[in-house]
Amino acid sequence: MIVRGHERVLVQGITGRQATYWTARMQEYGTRIIGGVSPRKAGITHCGVPVFGSVREAAEGAPPDVSVLFVPPLSVKPAALDAVAAGVPKLVILTEHVPVRDAMHVIAAAREAGTEVVGPNTAGLVTPGESSVGFMPAFDPSIFRPGRIGVVSRSGSLGTLACLNIIRAGHGQSAFIGIGGDPVLGTRTRAALEVLEQDRRTEAVVLIGEIGGDMEEDAAAYLLQMSKPVVAFIAGRAAPPDRRMGHAGAIFLGDRGSYASKRRALEAAGALALDTPSQIGPALTELADGSGRPSPSMGRSDGIR
Repeated sequence: MIVRGHERVLVQGITGRQATYWTARMQEYGTRIIGGVSPRKAGITHCGVPVFGSVREAAEGAPPDVSVLFVPPLSVKPAALDAVAAGVPKLVILTEHVPVRDAMHVIAAAREAGTEVVGPNTAGLVTPGESSVGFMPAFDPSIFRPGRIGVVSRSGSLGTLACLNIIRAGHGQSAFIGIGGDPVLGTRTRAALEVLEQDRRTEAVVLIGEIGGDMEEDAAAYLLQMSKPVVAFIAGRAAPPDRRMGHAGAIFLGDRGSYASKRRALEAAGALALDTPSQIGPALTELADGSGRPSPSMGRSDGIR
């Protein structure tokens, strides 16, 4: 999912402290915020936009293009279903710790209605120079700048670090897609790669993955069909094999889900898997120098563990 500058964005839970802060940051960046939802405060103006009692009320006449949820975990299901019923085509769920059954219900309802979902537990989306939806620091030019590199990340913090290294190397981003770290997600890694493969502004992709789950192995099968080079970093190389780490999605599935499994799958599909995020910039520079794909030696300082 990529959100363009012309798209109309609704903020659910807009009157909360975090939502208020980040709505202002999104507005300053140029995101087209057209209103908010807060059932108990409907009728007021907040952050310079009208507040409605429901998405359906806000969507009278024409639904927003995107709705972003700043709501507590147990409020996600009714809030998301309100947006889906109102015909909102894109839904960004920032909330973490959403009950798994609620997440499954929301994603199933969204698919049936044709609504795209990013999250739960996503840091959001950034289209540098156009829009920011969520709480990524799009306003910081040392982290985000318009360019040709698409970024897909399960982690907001690692995604920010990757974007910082992209800028330090003299490049910029076409889009940042934070898919989230929960076990049940609306947009998985492969779907995000499909979006960037089709995006005419994207020339190369940086994939930031983590141990646990099988999203990176699943995405590796799609890499074989991609025309754009992919540079990848998988977090969790030194994690103890018998301990769950990080996101709720860090669950091993038999032989799949380990660092070694993910790295082998990505490298076999043609991606350059790096040892550290600091290698992202040099790898992209080698691509920009016209050498096609960066050399495999760049991503390997020692054996895979």
